[in-house]
Amino acid sequence: MALFGFFALVLVSVYWINRAVLLFDKLIADGQTAWVVLEFTALTLPNAIRLVLPVAGFAATLYALNRLAGESELVVMQSAGASPWRLARPVAVFGIIVACLMLVLVHVLVPASKARLTARQAQISQDITAKFLNEGSFESPVEGITLYIRQISDLGELLDLFLYDTRTQGLETIYTAEKALIVPAEAGPKLVMFDGVAQTLRADDGALAQTRFADFTYDLAAAIGPDTTIKPSLEAVPSWWLVAPTPMLLAATGSTPAEAQRELHDRLAQPLMAPVAALLAAAAMLIGGFSRFGLWRQMVGAVGALIALQTLSNVATSATRTAPELWGLFYLPPLVGLAGAAALLLWAAAPHRRRARPAPNLPEAAA
Repeated sequence: MALFGFFALVLVSVYWINRAVLLFDKLIADGQTAWVVLEFTALTLPNAIRLVLPVAGFAATLYALNRLAGESELVVMQSAGASPWRLARPVAVFGIIVACLMLVLVHVLVPASKARLTARQAQISQDITAKFLNEGSFESPVEGITLYIRQISDLGELLDLFLYDTRTQGLETIYTAEKALIVPAEAGPKLVMFDGVAQTLRADDGALAQTRFADFTYDLAAAIGPDTTIKPSLEAVPSWWLVAPTPMLLAATGSTPAEAQRELHDRLAQPLMAPVAALLAAAAMLIGGFSRFGLWRQMVGAVGALIALQTLSNVATSATRTAPELWGLFYLPPLVGLAGAAALLLWAAAPHRRRARPAPNLPEAAA
């Protein structure tokens, strides 16, 4: 367990930092603060832990058994009569413990973190100030709209606003205001301008109309395009909702009953990889006898078997994306891995591997 914690910490750190760098570049480019970046990277942590736990258990098993073999403790236990099945029993218990940790992750923590992440992404997508408006520069969020703001106060006030609108063919309108506010609304955000002037130029006759206003409301939703609210996905739905998904849930996520069933079985199959990976590592190490050169061949073989198993899992996932009714493929990689581990243990426990060498012929005189 100590080795498992060490490998899990290293692998999670590597994966999490890689993910955090991508989020940092994207969010900082959109004008978000460091606190938002930290929040987003923290919300991706449960999913990162879920991905690396089986690999961490596999690496911990390899390291522990290799150390036992290097210190001859494994040979002593085998010589004392401990069969490969007996030696693999604590590894199986360890794998079940890791699987229980994954059960909590895939059914509780990961859906909760993804639901929160989806909600925060929807909020940030509506944050017009951070996304489109910057102090002291001309911005063009969409074609035909140009914005300039001298300063954005701590209260969110837009000071000395300039807005140039040419979306209507034959009309050019310039809005200038001493102060403006962005007000959220059900139909989309509104820009409320105070103490300003609207100047409209008609291209056909060159007429210029000028209107002074104390306050004026400009529809920002029409300017920035349609609502881009992020819909929740099945990955953010608790597992117990997927057992019997309601029509309302399916409509909200835009999915079908087959896709909901696929997501549920994917979560049920993921924890099975933890004990299978640990047993596969143990079985590969137990087929080798004592060697002064170590068990590096068995370790390479175990790593190759894990890569093949993960490749099979990726193929099954890809197949179920196009055909959700084939959710039974999720259980194929754990079954194949378990069968491979059992075959290796049978080979390690075979009688011919423990058969003693025949005694040499003694001279007749000595007899």
